[in-house]
Amino acid sequence: MSAVLDLVRADLRDFGGYASARSARLEGEVWLNANEAPWPNPADAAARCRRYPDPQPQALRTRLAQLYGCQAEQLLIGRGSDEAIDLLVRALCEPQRDAVLFTPPVFGMYAVSARLQNAPALEVPLRDSADGLVPDSDAIIAAARQGNARLVFLCSPSNPGGRSIPLAQVETVATALRGQALVVVDEAYGEFAAQPSATTLMDRHDNLAVLRTLSKAHALAAARIGCVIADAGLIAVLRRCQAPYPIPTPCAQLALDGLDEAALAQTRARIATVIAERQRLQAALSTLPAVRRVYASDANFLLVRFADAQAAFQALLAAGVVVRDQRGAPQLHDALRITLGTPEQNDRVLDALATLEPAA
Repeated sequence: MSAVLDLVRADLRDFGGYASARSARLEGEVWLNANEAPWPNPADAAARCRRYPDPQPQALRTRLAQLYGCQAEQLLIGRGSDEAIDLLVRALCEPQRDAVLFTPPVFGMYAVSARLQNAPALEVPLRDSADGLVPDSDAIIAAARQGNARLVFLCSPSNPGGRSIPLAQVETVATALRGQALVVVDEAYGEFAAQPSATTLMDRHDNLAVLRTLSKAHALAAARIGCVIADAGLIAVLRRCQAPYPIPTPCAQLALDGLDEAALAQTRARIATVIAERQRLQAALSTLPAVRRVYASDANFLLVRFADAQAAFQALLAAGVVVRDQRGAPQLHDALRITLGTPEQNDRVLDALATLEPAA
């Protein structure tokens, strides 16, 4: 048994979960075991939705494993990365005892999942450096040890900071916390970054897990397909804690179609366009009088500080452009996060901001 299973809540290590009608591997021609309707819905022309779906569609699981360079048994498909985060917190953290560590300003679901589980939240703020908003490994390790962290979330590239965490730094944290915490690297924006995935470290560190999603680079946000990649034994535990039928059949088929070779070729070309636009927009924004700072990014967005963030936000809205207001996040009282759009949409952003007052 893998040592990482010692991090699972003791009461869930042998938890059987719910045995759905699809969990039994049976063969037959007339399926009368799940109380499904005998006819498809009149609106379901393809007759794909009458029966409950495969809880972990094997073809999609195999394709995702190929895409991310892991074994199928190391991967659990869920409803976006959000479900994976929630499953990890529920499976590993005893309420009021085992803490969840994250590095604000960062994606808010780590804190939300910890709150719902009544798990203590440990915050180790990112450092605002010349290289951008970056994590402090020594501070993370010290806080995790002192605060009894069972889960450490590292967002790489960071949202909203935009920077990747060097793999050597990830490995340092995983090594230091072996036997105490699972280190979870959230790579929602990994396709836009140059460095390899943290999955390349998993052979040496069973207390590492990686989150991936089809929502961003693969343009399938509404399909809600994400996954967690981890030790196969831990994946089995998470599956037993998961809802019976997490992946709707139409979503699974759409994801499979979106991952065929022709679709992947087009996705790779679009990623290259986004990266080129990221460089162009960063340079152009940096020259605008109203902009105080544009943070370097490895993702599909830019974090920008303004002399007057409210004026910038309103100017963009007046031009029909909606961006993410970050002023309520720690350290970001003057910042907006701008997703990279098409070249034409990015030009619209620049035109809207060009008339604003200069930075003080």
